[in-house]
Amino acid sequence: MAGFRSLARQVRDPRCDPALRRYALRKCLERFAPYGHRATWHHLCERHGFGPDDRDADPARLVAALEELEDARAVWLAYERRVAERRRREKHLGVRRPSAVDDWHRRTWGGNGVAPCADPQVHPQAALGEVLRRLIAGLESGPGRRCPVCGGAHFGWRPGASGRPGCGPLCTRCGVVVPVQALTDEVLAAARRQPAPGGGVRALAAVG
Repeated sequence: MAGFRSLARQVRDPRCDPALRRYALRKCLERFAPYGHRATWHHLCERHGFGPDDRDADPARLVAALEELEDARAVWLAYERRVAERRRREKHLGVRRPSAVDDWHRRTWGGNGVAPCADPQVHPQAALGEVLRRLIAGLESGPGRRCPVCGGAHFGWRPGASGRPGCGPLCTRCGVVVPVQALTDEVLAAARRQPAPGGGVRALAAVG
């Protein structure tokens, strides 16, 4: 199975047919897709001006989308390295029990669905790397009252198993299911009293 870097080389390879280059970009999302596969693909298509089913997309647009994805992946890999280094130091000092943020990181290892979007067509408009920088900064600064991605203050609750991607407090402004570790207990309690619609966040997005 080809890895992310191998697939990225195919996207950039001018000798490859545009349809193959598009296919390689889509396969990259099986290795790294911050919003989930469908929502990340929709985001890249919108930002870089090619259709989700366009098999003859402009290669320059495909490469631009790849570069955005690579930037976000670099942000995530740097974060994972920082977490691993910190945990090694903590274990050396006898701190064996991971924090709540570390538990969230363990569930999102690899970066797939790190900022899941309940509706594939509703997601933040900022670049993927910037979204991850905001999310990580929010987690590292401790629980807050607003969405670390967009600053939204309204949340609905996506039900499901605890810790499962796509379940939890859904920001009605940007469409991201925010990690519970990034929000205060008061905000989480309010979110639980406001169920999110089953089909996604289109109806909720207007009140964000």
